[in-house]
Amino acid sequence: MTDTVTAEALGPLDIGRVMAALPHRYPMLLVDRVEELILDRSIAAIKAVTINEGFFQGHFPGRPIMPGVLIVEAMAQAAGILAVESLGLAGSGKLVYFMAIEGAKFRKPVEPGVLLRLEVEFVQKRSSVCKFAGRATIDGQLAAEANFTAMIADPPKS
Repeated sequence: MTDTVTAEALGPLDIGRVMAALPHRYPMLLVDRVEELILDRSIAAIKAVTINEGFFQGHFPGRPIMPGVLIVEAMAQAAGILAVESLGLAGSGKLVYFMAIEGAKFRKPVEPGVLLRLEVEFVQKRSSVCKFAGRATIDGQLAAEANFTAMIADPPKS
């Protein structure tokens, strides 16, 4: 994922640190651990895919496969951690909203019992809008990839 590391590297980050960076909670929290985070550059995170996930009951009975949209969501959550940590916004209450998803491709089914590795890099970073390139792999084999854009903003007022 990286060549010579010149930026500040963090990791591993446990679930407590993940939850401090993201507002998501079960059942929508799809990042279990951060293996490596290089500020302003990239993140490698893990989603442990278990048969206990609620979506496996209906997707698909007898042949459980993680929905592609949730794989992309897991990559986006990893990107959210990268963004808030890199911009110094962890714990600020800011939210990271999807703006666009491009070039999503699904190469291999994601089944229960695997560790899904989420690798995301900044493509472009501004103060409130960031572009990312993401890959999800299983044992080094590409399962999915996508490019996406996100906006960092305050949560909606209640």
